[in-house]
Amino acid sequence: MKRFGRWLRWGLLAPFALAFLWLLWLFLWVVYWGQFNPGTTRFMEIRLAELREKNPDAVLRQQWVPYAQISVHLKRAIIAAEDAKFVDHEGFDWEGIQKAMEKNQKKGRFVAGGSTISQQLAKNLFLTPTKSYFRKAEEAVITLMLENLWSKRRIFEVYLNVIEWGNGVFGAEAAARHYFAVAARQLGPAQAARLAGMVPNPRFYDRNRNAPGLGRKTAIILARMPSAEVP
Repeated sequence: MKRFGRWLRWGLLAPFALAFLWLLWLFLWVVYWGQFNPGTTRFMEIRLAELREKNPDAVLRQQWVPYAQISVHLKRAIIAAEDAKFVDHEGFDWEGIQKAMEKNQKKGRFVAGGSTISQQLAKNLFLTPTKSYFRKAEEAVITLMLENLWSKRRIFEVYLNVIEWGNGVFGAEAAARHYFAVAARQLGPAQAARLAGMVPNPRFYDRNRNAPGLGRKTAIILARMPSAEVP
């Protein structure tokens, strides 16, 4: 009975120990990437593996550029399109989350997440594209770490350099060159708005660049850009 009791205690403690180690692993990576630029992300690894199933020699297109070398038009466009309250909130847009939950309940499945830029970055750095409430919980933990350990400017700089923008295309510099043959710092307002409109479904828009919906989204984003506040 004593031996059984010891095994029971260890069995109960093991999940907490694993959770602690997982949190510590995340914390250390967040601290490190606060000072050093990520060479890759979980999303990049997943997309590269998918590409190499078809072509073993496939590579991703991504080039890191400092925050100051990214067009302010693109910064305003992303804020306007993805997270208008970015500079003010602490990682979560509670109104957006409530609307997403109502939409999910109406559809009877997980179709929207109400994610902020910080939450999207958390997902891109560490998680998978899978949609579930458990993954949203993981995302929330990482978001809190990012918001408390990084500045808004650092969060936005990393986000702009690592998000997916097409089939094998990641980051603002690669996107600007892929779609418009210019550097990220040279993007104009209309180009920036178009790139921002692609963010929710980048691989689809890479294949369907003249999709009518993208044109409408671009116009809406352009109208919102003057009021967008960037870090």
